[in-house]
Amino acid sequence: MQLNNDIAAIVTGAASGLGEATARALAATGVRVALFDLNAERGLQIANEIGGRFVAVDVTSDESVEQAFATARAAHGQERILVNCAGIVAGAKTVGRNRETGAITGHSLSLFEKIIQVNLIGTFRCIVMAATGMASATPLDDGERGVIINTASVAATDGQMGQAAYTASKAGILGISLPVARDLAAEGIRINAILPGIMETPMMAGMAENVRAGLSASVPFPKRLGRPSEYASLALEICRNAYLNGESFRLDGAIRLAPR
Repeated sequence: MQLNNDIAAIVTGAASGLGEATARALAATGVRVALFDLNAERGLQIANEIGGRFVAVDVTSDESVEQAFATARAAHGQERILVNCAGIVAGAKTVGRNRETGAITGHSLSLFEKIIQVNLIGTFRCIVMAATGMASATPLDDGERGVIINTASVAATDGQMGQAAYTASKAGILGISLPVARDLAAEGIRINAILPGIMETPMMAGMAENVRAGLSASVPFPKRLGRPSEYASLALEICRNAYLNGESFRLDGAIRLAPR
């Protein structure tokens, strides 16, 4: 797919981190970008800076997602690119013990459900919305109608202690990417997944310097946190290279997560 002003894209979770970097990188090629996020203040700021369109959206809501896609399409036309970056992270052991009282408690099911709703079901909800529109679009070169990129995580394959819910959500994203690619092959729509490692995101920026240094040292090479721009670079290559389909790509400096 040639990235230019004839192409429209939607990036979820675009108000920070990987989504922001991807929205900026796509806009730099001329692509018309709609930024989906709950953070309206930051989303509007970025949209104004890159000449995009911000749309407030809750990916756990059918109504919100339907309205957001309709708004984006009214502004930019049918999207040819969807990059799913919206997600949350939270940690809790399956069974925990209070250090002071010794009381044992189980993992909150409401927390588990929330992470699955945002990360996995939210991603699939946006896939279905985008693919339904893409399927009716005029084919481009090689019969291609669109490309969808899902954001999983290295936790999908080597999740750490306390990551049961997060790992389940990201393993689900990894797991659906190939069958969805097969589902949509006849429509000329490609699906791929990126599995980021330890990335330089706003969440990491708030950690103590010694913690960040330890995480950086755990990466075989290069010994640093991944950059959002590196995620965005891979996302753009996936868009451009029409033979990349049904695949998952680790972006992690060769790290394999330890149990804790």
